[in-house]
Amino acid sequence: MKEKLKIIPVDLLDEYLQLVNHNLASLFDSLTDAEISTDTFSFYTSVSAIASSRIEGEQMEVDSYIKHKMLNIEYQPDLVQKPNDLYNAYLFAQQTELTPGAFLNAHQLIASHLLPSNKQGVFRTGNMVVMEHHTGRIQFEAAPAGSLKDNMERLWGDIAQLKREPLSPPEVFYFAAFIHLIFVNIHPFEDGNGRAARLLEKWFIAEKLGKKAWYLQSELNYYQHVNDYYKNLNRLGIFYEELDYAKAMPFLLMLPDSLSIQP
Repeated sequence: MKEKLKIIPVDLLDEYLQLVNHNLASLFDSLTDAEISTDTFSFYTSVSAIASSRIEGEQMEVDSYIKHKMLNIEYQPDLVQKPNDLYNAYLFAQQTELTPGAFLNAHQLIASHLLPSNKQGVFRTGNMVVMEHHTGRIQFEAAPAGSLKDNMERLWGDIAQLKREPLSPPEVFYFAAFIHLIFVNIHPFEDGNGRAARLLEKWFIAEKLGKKAWYLQSELNYYQHVNDYYKNLNRLGIFYEELDYAKAMPFLLMLPDSLSIQP
């Protein structure tokens, strides 16, 4: 069945299963919620939202944001609005089945203070060159606007198929990371793509392995190794039609590394 996927490569799966930590399943099973989480405050969701936001250049520090969410400490609106929007998108995802429509709703939340309302949860109509936030250099050319809809339909078709198939935890991590990578390369929205990709990755894991996925600190791992994150994204090439997914292994292996990350 996995060989029939339309856009997610399976060529690296056997090698990945050899390289990945053989204790991945038990490490995942050992994930637990933070003791300081309450009915109204999720510690790991807060860390995920602010770490993902920091990758995109948001200025609020991780510790300050945790204080804001846990202790209701007020900060300037321009510091907290976008991380709070992403936090709300995570809460939405935690209560909602992963579908194309639900994902567009999540992007509406993510983009509440990024884009005008008519572009929230809506695919871009023009071509796009993606810039690296930390250096300002051109990172890659996203999928051409003319092929965007087809590429997204193929990605959602693969996700639907993978949701139906029995997968081992290492296989789930492989496909989650590839979903993240391919989504970033398509870059379907005018803004908020990186935040949405990291949420999509975790949302898929939660669909397959359960709510412990929301305790995984993948976003923090990417933030703590942000130079490697962008370097590994850049390995594939610059032009969408010429991307070489045979070079994706260093990126794919970053996700399981997050099992050892502690805030």
